[in-house]
Amino acid sequence: EAALKDNLCAKKHCGAGKECRVNQMGAAECVCMDHCPEEKDPRRMICSNQNETWNSDCELYRMRCLCKSGSAGCVDSKYDHAHVEYFGTCRDVLQCTADEMADFPRRMRDWLFNVMRDLADRHDLSPHFLKLEREAEKDNSRRWANAAIWKFCDLDGHPHDRKVSRHELFPIRAPLLALEHCIQPFLDGCDADNDHFITLQEWGTCLELTEEEIEDKCDDVRDEAENGL
Repeated sequence: EAALKDNLCAKKHCGAGKECRVNQMGAAECVCMDHCPEEKDPRRMICSNQNETWNSDCELYRMRCLCKSGSAGCVDSKYDHAHVEYFGTCRDVLQCTADEMADFPRRMRDWLFNVMRDLADRHDLSPHFLKLEREAEKDNSRRWANAAIWKFCDLDGHPHDRKVSRHELFPIRAPLLALEHCIQPFLDGCDADNDHFITLQEWGTCLELTEEEIEDKCDDVRDEAENGL
């Protein structure tokens, strides 16, 4: 039975807080985890978007799963859209002023390009992303747009659906929150239609780039990665 489950679930991707099980019909399905591993290391503690400290991200996402599925284990419907804000216990975050917010898109664009350039120097970019970085180095007019496209494609995880969820934003939000207290209101503002996803066009608009500058190149990245180019 265990071997059957492993085989059926091998290619079944389940999101955070979920695990794969074989149902009575013999099909693999994703269900909420029964429990999370016990965490004794305080470094595993996280702060949620409700400014609540949890023992681990597993505990938070398990609760979100229970609430979204209408399970009796859900303690409050507010956890339907719960996500990790940053690692560590919750702490006071300074308020982002209007002047700071007005300047933040520029600083964000610069930061994205600098990160992309550093990764290129360390040979940690895929060939396609490296092309974007080299193009930006030679043509300053492509510097910010290429960095924005790179980061969006990088954040758009499984499934590659041309939109970035609140969960997928974690790699960019968590490391900056302690240093940039405007990052959260900035990302909230990027979600223009408040559907809990950010599209490529919303991302470009948020970074004050024109529609002509933002070109969907994510397919090129996927194709090259799959073909080992």
